[in-house]
This record gives sequence, C-alpha cells and structure tokens, in this order.
Amino acid sequence: MQRSDIAALRDVETRSISPENFTGAKAGGARATEGTGARAARDLGPGWKVSPSVEIAAGQVFELADIAGPGRITHLWLTTHPDHWRRLVLRAHWDGHEEPAIEVPVGDFFGQGWGRFAQLSSQMVAVNPHGGFNSYWPMPFADGARLTIENLAPDPVVVYYQITYEVGDAVVTDGRLHAQWRRSNPLEAGTTHVLLDDVRGRGHYVGTYLAWGVNSSGWWGEGEIKFYLDGDAAQDPRFPTIAGTGTEDYFGGAWNFDVPGEGYTAFTTPYLGLHQVIAPDGLYASQQRFGMYRWHVADPIHFAGDLSVDIQALGWRSDGRYLPLHDDIASTALFYLDAAATNRPVLPGLDGLEVL
Repeated sequence: MQRSDIAALRDVETRSISPENFTGAKAGGARATEGTGARAARDLGPGWKVSPSVEIAAGQVFELADIAGPGRITHLWLTTHPDHWRRLVLRAHWDGHEEPAIEVPVGDFFGQGWGRFAQLSSQMVAVNPHGGFNSYWPMPFADGARLTIENLAPDPVVVYYQITYEVGDAVVTDGRLHAQWRRSNPLEAGTTHVLLDDVRGRGHYVGTYLAWGVNSSGWWGEGEIKFYLDGDAAQDPRFPTIAGTGTEDYFGGAWNFDVPGEGYTAFTTPYLGLHQVIAPDGLYASQQRFGMYRWHVADPIHFAGDLSVDIQALGWRSDGRYLPLHDDIASTALFYLDAAATNRPVLPGLDGLEVL
C-alpha cells in the first residue's frame, strides 16, 4: 500500500463519482435536472441538491461506478437505512475481470454486520452516527474498475454514496483489494470457521472483521486464528505458520474483554477493536452478539503463493476442558493480491445473510 507524504505534490488528478456526477467527469457535477431531490429543489433549480441519492429497485444490480484506465480509489462513503445493511451486496471488479474481487454485504464491509449501529473509529474504516460508512482502503486498478450494489430485498432501497479516486501518471496500481464474506450458522462442533480457503497468488492479508453471535452460555473466545502460508495447508493442515493464542488476543484485548465490575467493554482504535457489544434484552434478543476488527496495516501478513485462514470457536466446560461451540460467525477477510480474481465462496441468498 502506498505511503505518501501529504505535503508531496504528485502528478495525479482527483475525480469523484456520486449521484450528482455519475461518471466522475471533470465539471460534470451538479448538472442534474431530475433525481431524488428534484421536488425539494423545485424552487431553486439545478445545482441545488437535485440528485443526492439513488433508488435501487428490488432485485436490481445498480452500477455505482465504471472507471476506465488506471486509477486508485481513495475513499468510499455510503449510507442507507440499517434495515438494508445485510440486504445489499457490494461488489468490485478490477481490470475488466468478470469475477468480483470484493463481494460482501454492505454492512459487513463497514463492520456493521448486525444491522445495528456501532461507532467504529479506525484508520481504514470509520462508521459515524447514524450509519455514515467510510472506507479508506486503497483500491488500485490498472485497466478499469466497476463497483456495483445488488438489492436482495423485496422492496426498493435508497442509497447515498460518493467514490473518490485518483488518475494520472503518478497513480500507484500494485495490488488489487479483495474482500470475501463467509458465515457459519451454526458452526458445526469440532470444526473451524473458514475465513479464506486456498487463495492463490502473491499478496498480503490486511484485515479481519467478525460478526460473532454466541449460541451458548459462558465465555466464547478461547479459539485461535491460524494462517496457513505457502503450502502449509497442503503439506499438513494441522500446522500453520502463524497461530494465535485466543480470539480476544488476536483483536488486541485480553482476559475476555472483561473489565472487572463492568463486564464486556467495547473499544475502537486505529487498527483493532471490539467496537460492538449487543447484550440480551431479556426477551426476544436472547443471545449476545459482538463486532470485532483487526486491520493488519502496520503488520500485513505476506504470502508468496497461497493463503488459507480459519478460526476456532471454543468455550469452557467442566474440569477445565475446552468446549467446541456452535456459534453464528460471519467473517469479512481483506487482502491484496497480484491478480484481479481468485478462489472465492458462493455468496448465499437473502435467507443465508439474514440476521436471525
């Protein structure tokens, strides 16, 4: 990823795509005469917020951006109603490839997998009241970028968005950002939740978000996350190169995230956090749910040929023994790769995405 001095003057130009400028063309903004704000602007005319958002019909795949040539997306902002955060699917295609490199429910891509707002204040992702989604993951491409949103809901959805990007001779277009979503619901006891399965190519792993729903009483985070690098999984799947020491350890916490006398304690920092703690309400919301992120920006995990990642779900049972759990785990795994597409899972339909 590019690290540049903000004071350096580079040979690039900034463009931005939104419903006020669908193509990002120079001087192409604020020209709309029709749009979701046209009625409100009827006394003011063009240039006065005529087209601030789009309505995406049920089942429609809406094209957010179609950018030609080389470039680099530097910021993605988006918002919509929380009811739709698991019903909308964000996809990104790089360099004209038919297969998406990013295919993730919108809420999960921004660390909001439970359809309920939680402040997230990190370097790469910021989510602010009430559902202002911001991504600063650099998204370079050498020969075109196409971003879409699919509405899986049975009703139309209103979406606001803005995609800012750079073009020009000094644009860095090295690795392609990939994001994959998987869910185990419930996780079969004695198995692990797979985040990535046999990704092929050269790259580095940069981020994990987990929406973790607990389906039993007691502590749930004894499980280790494991990274199988460059032939580990093929040689012997029991022995990864990188093995963590516990779930809360991987996300930068300790001792069950439990501050004595306060219980689970949410935190959000530049690179890691337990930013969401949803407690049972004593009625229908009977289970505890958590949101956690770890961005490997300062410590990316490099691989030269292949990568697989999984995590255990472990609690405690009698006599100090581990208890394999049957939890609801949804993961978003982010990595940069030297290819526009790779092995990826089949995204489930609306029922498989639903927060239950």
